[in-house]
Amino acid sequence: VEMAMPTSCALEMIHTMSLIHDDLPAMDNDDYRRGKLTNHKVFGEDIAILAGDGLLAYAFEYAAAQTKNVPAPQVLQVVAWLGKAVGASGLVGGQVLDLESEGKSDIKEETLTFIHTHKTGALLEACVVCGGILAGATTANLQRLSKYAQNIGLAFQIVDDILDITATQEELGKTAGKDVKAQKATYPSLWGLEASKTKAQELVNEAKAQIESFGEKAQPLIAIADFIVNRTH
Repeated sequence: VEMAMPTSCALEMIHTMSLIHDDLPAMDNDDYRRGKLTNHKVFGEDIAILAGDGLLAYAFEYAAAQTKNVPAPQVLQVVAWLGKAVGASGLVGGQVLDLESEGKSDIKEETLTFIHTHKTGALLEACVVCGGILAGATTANLQRLSKYAQNIGLAFQIVDDILDITATQEELGKTAGKDVKAQKATYPSLWGLEASKTKAQELVNEAKAQIESFGEKAQPLIAIADFIVNRTH
């Protein structure tokens, strides 16, 4: 736990940055996050932008400087994964295509999957794979962890799209029904609610199959996968 904590903190800094920036008027324009007013509604857009920038920079500093008792090549590999997860080939790339797709009625499943594999899935993949790197996992096991994370990442987004339709603002802690109002393409809009639920469960089943060979050590990851598909917020 001690060797993984700095990277865990760095990932949460990156995640928090993404939420602060995602809520900005120029992005998703949301007033609420986790049941409270969003950062820019409390402190203003200028401070919200700077807060996100500061968190992003500090994430890399913290992971690099505070990770102890781990060989330097593994720490460097983790830092590279963090950069990949948040950059143009990850979160930023997914967000760009997401913004460009708003209001368009002809978005295909492949485009939607690309958006969420990068916008949501990349950060989840970094969370899982970086843990494996720090623990000295083999290349084969890192690949299994990567596939597990990709599947739960997409399942998470499908469930998120479903909850945007079926849950209340109180349950979500953020504005409900945003996707419909913004004319965003979502999995339910492409497939319908029931087919979306089925697809999410299939992805979770595939994720769990990837880590079966880990035996009892896989139980925490299996529990996370089950939570993702059964969550109500």
